[in-house]
Amino acid sequence: MATDQRTEIVLPGVVAPDDLQVRTTPIPAPATGQLVIRMEATGVSFAEQQMRRGRYYDQPSFPFVPGYDLVGVVQTIGAGVDPALRGQRVAALTKVGGWASHVVVDAAYAVPVPAGLDPAEAETVVVNGITAWQMLHRKARVLAGQTILVHGANGGVGSTLVQLARLAGAQVIGTASPRHHDMLRDLGVTPIDYHADVPAAVRALAPGGVDAVFDHLGTRSVPESWRLLAPGGTLVAYGTAATRDDTGSKHLPVLKVLARIWVWHALPNGRRAYFYNIWAGRVLVKQRFRARLRHDLTQVLNAMAQQQIAAQIAARFPLARAADALCLAESGAVTGKVVLIP
Repeated sequence: MATDQRTEIVLPGVVAPDDLQVRTTPIPAPATGQLVIRMEATGVSFAEQQMRRGRYYDQPSFPFVPGYDLVGVVQTIGAGVDPALRGQRVAALTKVGGWASHVVVDAAYAVPVPAGLDPAEAETVVVNGITAWQMLHRKARVLAGQTILVHGANGGVGSTLVQLARLAGAQVIGTASPRHHDMLRDLGVTPIDYHADVPAAVRALAPGGVDAVFDHLGTRSVPESWRLLAPGGTLVAYGTAATRDDTGSKHLPVLKVLARIWVWHALPNGRRAYFYNIWAGRVLVKQRFRARLRHDLTQVLNAMAQQQIAAQIAARFPLARAADALCLAESGAVTGKVVLIP
């Protein structure tokens, strides 16, 4: 590949993974306030699985380059950008565009990666780490000694969330397939088979209820999660994963969860309910959004650099094998995150 060319993976429409397209284009030039990152690692998150089906609630029109986040080295900078950033390893939240060898981002969204961290390991806690940290500390405000329930504790967000919760001193119950239970026990989590009667199993472990539930499953799960809360507890819903393969409106599942959240949040019973969206406030309070993003991701990256949490990498694939990576991520058989590298 010529040095002025980049490789990118294009999602052309609602297609099978094998129909992803590999395309070569010129490396774009950064505009004022932007920089070009030479990608060292990007990830396959649940968002891409939904986007492939046309079911991510605010995805762009086809065709587009997916890729929610990345880690890489700053190659070129635009006007107004600190020259010291050139050559630095940074992490960035992109929502789309990360599945490319070179990616343009706003410099304000580039967060320095601590020296010595493996780029692929750091990549596992960009979108997952921000999501986990903000749900745990900004929404549920979990304290040492409390007990929480994490659905899908083996997944990308879940495996990061349970580690941050244990670091904060919380007791963690996590749902997952039995094949992931040994891994969860190694992380200090009490596992529950998600095929079993989850509410009964949780009540056996926490008869008075749990202090927080983190639920990415959606409409059919959140009512049970709400009922499992102890007095003063918090439900944080952050997705509709159970509807990934459904047909029909991609907005309706989210709206149904939001409607329940609004009703529950207004009840005068001391319990709270939130729907977490990582992009909330990006337009109306942009400076605060950026400040929180940088602070929270820095906290997670530093925890990894200090070996307080560990990367959960399911597999690494070359960028050109994005189709294979997506298939593995969609299989549901992995622990942690599937990572793409150049």
